[in-house]
This record gives sequence, structure tokens and C-alpha cells, in this order.
Amino acid sequence: MAIIDLNSDVGESFGRWTLGDDAAMFESVSSANVACGFHAGDPSVIRSTCAKAAKAGVVIGAHVGYRDLAGFGRRFMDIDPMELADDVVYQIGALQALAAVSGARVQYVKPHGGLYNAIVKHTAQARAVVDAVKSVDPNLPILGLPGSEVLRLAEQAGLRGVSEAFADRAYNPDGTLVSRSQPGAVLHNPEEVAEHVLRMATEQSVRTIDGSILKLRAESICVHGDSPGAVAMATAVKSALGEAGVTVGSFL
Repeated sequence: MAIIDLNSDVGESFGRWTLGDDAAMFESVSSANVACGFHAGDPSVIRSTCAKAAKAGVVIGAHVGYRDLAGFGRRFMDIDPMELADDVVYQIGALQALAAVSGARVQYVKPHGGLYNAIVKHTAQARAVVDAVKSVDPNLPILGLPGSEVLRLAEQAGLRGVSEAFADRAYNPDGTLVSRSQPGAVLHNPEEVAEHVLRMATEQSVRTIDGSILKLRAESICVHGDSPGAVAMATAVKSALGEAGVTVGSFL
């Protein structure tokens, strides 16, 4: 039976503001990308999220990003690579401590938003992320877009690079994600999202924004936890995968 990892961005609430239903998402996904406080999340939210993930048997990963709470980490930042590396180390360390309090541990790293998109092609920032992860723990895999600089450099540095696809995002013909500023960039219909994922998991391909089919091999598929209707989409995806004989399980 085929196995595919489903991951979700969680722990993104902040203070009195709640974003997403993490506990409900944990019923469908196998990996939790926990915000580390730079783009979202605060210490209490992070600790609580780790505890919920551990109780649900969901693997915890560090969702590291630019220091950009106001922009939710989705804006590109022209930051010095050494400073970026230090920021990534800081975020992983914070999550490791809060996960440990919950009896869990951090098992991978996934960059967030603007940083994730930048290191598809931005070599200096991609190298900063790789160097940061390696300096903390060379056994931590890094999730990234197939064909990205960060995955290339991770493999070169002896780290495991894990190729990732997105359940609720549209793709350009070159394999990059359609900018959120463009219409149709984010998918909301659970049936459409489930079909999108089934093609990824069973045919290793994706239908792009122009209707063409692109070959795409992914070890993990992300269902964003902050999207409207995220729980319904995650539930539909897991159900569709199960009916197709695909089990949801960690890539580790």
C-alpha cells in the first residue's frame, strides 16, 4: 500500500487571536509544521500546539520564517545570510525547548511563506537555511519545492531534502506556486483539492494553472491550516487517499 505524508502549518495563533483549528487538523495529517514565533505563534501557543500534536501522534517540524509578524512572513526580506542563519537557528532552538516540555521533539524543518519561495532560487538565502539546520542537527530533513536551490544545497551538504507539493495551491507550468496575488492561486473547494492531491499521490503529476500536466514527485503534501475550510479540505483529502489505497503517514 502506498504511503504519503500530509503536513499542515499550525501553531499560528497569537495572543488573543486564533488562527485555524489545529486539533481538528491533527485528525487528518501526519506532520505538523509548528510556527516558531517569527511569522506567527507565541510561546504559549507553540507549547500547546506541540502537546496536541504529540497526543495525536503527529510528527513535529520547525516552521521557520522571516522575522515578519505584521506580514505573516509572506513578504520577501533582503536579509544578510548570516543574520538569516542565526534567525533560523534561534527558531529551531525555541521550538525544540517547547516541544521537549510536551514530551516531544522536532524532527524536520520546513521554511515558511516568503522564505520558502525565496529559497527556490535565492542561493545565498538557501545556503543560509541549510547551514543553520546542519549546525543545529544534521539529521533534520528539510522540506522544499522540487528542483529548488534549498533541496539541491541540502543534498550537497549531506542533509536529507524532502520534496513537497501543495494540496490547496495552484501551480505554474515551471513547477513554482502561483503568486497569492493572482486569481486562482489558492484552492478552496474540498473536492477540487482532493482531486489535486490524488493526482499528485497516484500519478506523480499536477494540473497547472494553464491546464497542462506537470510531472511532480512529492514525499509530503501540505494542506494549509489557516485557509478557510482547511479542516474540510484535509478531511476530504485523507478520505480520497484512503479510498484510492493510499495511507497517510510520516515521511520519516
